[in-house]
Amino acid sequence: VELAATAAAFDESAELPWVHLQRLHDSGLDTALLPKELGGAGISFRAFGEILAVTSKACPSTACVWLMHVGAATSLIALSEPDTAAFFAEEFRSGKRFSNALSEPTSGNLFLVPLQAAEPVEGGWTLSGAKRFVSGCEIADYFLVNALVDGIPTFFGVDRSEAIEFIPIWDTMGLRASRSQLMSLSGLVLREDRRCRPPGTDTPNPIGTGVPWLSVGVAEAAFDALVEHAGERIIPTTGKSLAHMQWIQFEVAEAHAAIQSARLLASRAMWLADHNSPEALPAAILAKLVANQVAQRVAELGVKVGGATGYLRTSPIQRHFRDAQAG
Repeated sequence: VELAATAAAFDESAELPWVHLQRLHDSGLDTALLPKELGGAGISFRAFGEILAVTSKACPSTACVWLMHVGAATSLIALSEPDTAAFFAEEFRSGKRFSNALSEPTSGNLFLVPLQAAEPVEGGWTLSGAKRFVSGCEIADYFLVNALVDGIPTFFGVDRSEAIEFIPIWDTMGLRASRSQLMSLSGLVLREDRRCRPPGTDTPNPIGTGVPWLSVGVAEAAFDALVEHAGERIIPTTGKSLAHMQWIQFEVAEAHAAIQSARLLASRAMWLADHNSPEALPAAILAKLVANQVAQRVAELGVKVGGATGYLRTSPIQRHFRDAQAG
C-alpha cells in the first residue's frame, strides 16, 4: 500500500525509490530467497514470483530495481568460491546494494554473451567499455559484471570504484524511477579472486525467471485501474456506469483471462526453477513474451475505457500504459 501511494510521485520525478528499497530490506525480503544456511529464509521461486508481482503492481520501478539487486547478489553468492560467497552473503544481509551490470550497448538482449574482452593484468584482468540499463547503479556497492576472458564469457563480482562512471542518460517513457543508467568502465579491475564459476543450465537465475512477473504486476495494476474507472464513470444519458456497457464487460473478461494465462506461464517457469530444471529459463522467456504482450493489451484497454481522462497526468491509466511498454 505504501509503495502504491507514492509510485506516481517517483515516476514524475524519476527519482530512485530508495525509501521503498530500504523498506523491502528491513522487512527481510531482500535475503528471503537465500538458503537458510546463508541467513536467508529459503523461500521457493514460486513465492519469489508472487512477491515480485505484488511489488510491481504497486510500483514497477521499485520491483525492477529490487529484482536486479536480489538477482545480482544471489548470483554472486551462488557462483563464487566459498570464502567470497560468504563475504557477499554477509554484505547482502547487512544492507549493502548490488546491481546487475551485464547488458552491453552493442549486444542487445544477449546479456549472457558479452562482446567486450578483458585484458590480463597481475591479479586478474581489466575491462574498459560500457554496460547499459544498470538498474539502481547509483546506489550500488557491488556489481555483477561479465566480459570475455580468453574468448569465454566470464562473470565477476566488482566493487564500486573510480573506474566506474555513471552517464545520466535515463529519460524514458516508462519505469522512470528505475534509473537504469549507462555505466562507463575505464580500466575496471576484474579480480581473479572475485571470478565466478560458470552458471550451469540447472542453476536457476532469479533475474531471468523473475522478469515476467514485473509485467504481470503492471498488467494487474492496469486492470484494476480500468475496472475502477469503469465503475465510477457515469453515462449521463443512461445514469449507469461504463461498467454496464456490454463491450466493456466482454473486453474486461478477456483481459482477466489473458492475465491468468500470463500468470500460469510465469508460475510454470518458477515451478521448473524450484526443481532445478534446465527448462526453467526457456519457460521464463516464453512467459516474459506473453506477460509483456498482456500488459500492453490491458493497458491499451485502460486507455480506451478511460477516454480523454486517461491521458491526464492525474490518472494512473497513462502511467500503467507507459510502464507496460518497458517490458
